[in-house]
Amino acid sequence: MQSQSDRKSDMNALDNANINDENSKGFASFVFPEAKSSKTGVSVRYAPCEEREWYVLRIKYGKVQTVADAIIEDGTYVYLAKVWKDIRNKETGKKQRKLFPFMNLLFVYATYQETEKYVKDSKESAYTTYYYNHFLTDAKGQNPPLTISSHDMEPFVRLTALQDEHVMEVDVKKCNFVSDDMVRVTFGPFEGITGRVARVARQNRVVVLIKGLESCITTAYIPPYYLERVEDKQS
Repeated sequence: MQSQSDRKSDMNALDNANINDENSKGFASFVFPEAKSSKTGVSVRYAPCEEREWYVLRIKYGKVQTVADAIIEDGTYVYLAKVWKDIRNKETGKKQRKLFPFMNLLFVYATYQETEKYVKDSKESAYTTYYYNHFLTDAKGQNPPLTISSHDMEPFVRLTALQDEHVMEVDVKKCNFVSDDMVRVTFGPFEGITGRVARVARQNRVVVLIKGLESCITTAYIPPYYLERVEDKQS
């Protein structure tokens, strides 16, 4: 059993995650962040619609923001997830931390027809392809474009929207999951995040993954007494 001083140390570690976000006080109050073009300032809010799905688009390196801006300006909601990564400065040799698009992907909330336009019939289609679902095959024996339910997108958006330096992008195959149980973080800057516990970077972290993607997102270290088991509702 951990001592009071150990618990206090763990609490301080979480408090020092330097997260200042209006959505960090619980998942129940979470709302999808507004999508805003960095070029024109045009904004689009997330609005649930039965005709729309979350499509995953793979974008050419260095063009993700350009494509995101164009789709937002067309009136379609997108989510551009970013994670911190260490890169080495070629001149100084020193490491620098910068935000990069997660897997060079763009998540578009649209109808199939709208998404087809962005992939095949627009200026941005030169940089844009579908991210295909390798777990399914259609009538032609081909992998269809990967789509994600809003239920599965919510924890992913909730975690990446914090843009916290402790959040990591990890290859799913390198995650050593402790169990299949779904858990929810009950305290600290990651309160409300749901996922599975895995051993990552020699620490127990909560992993948020989307079936079909090669990489996943993890929280910082979470003490076991800040976790509660929740029902795994299939989407």
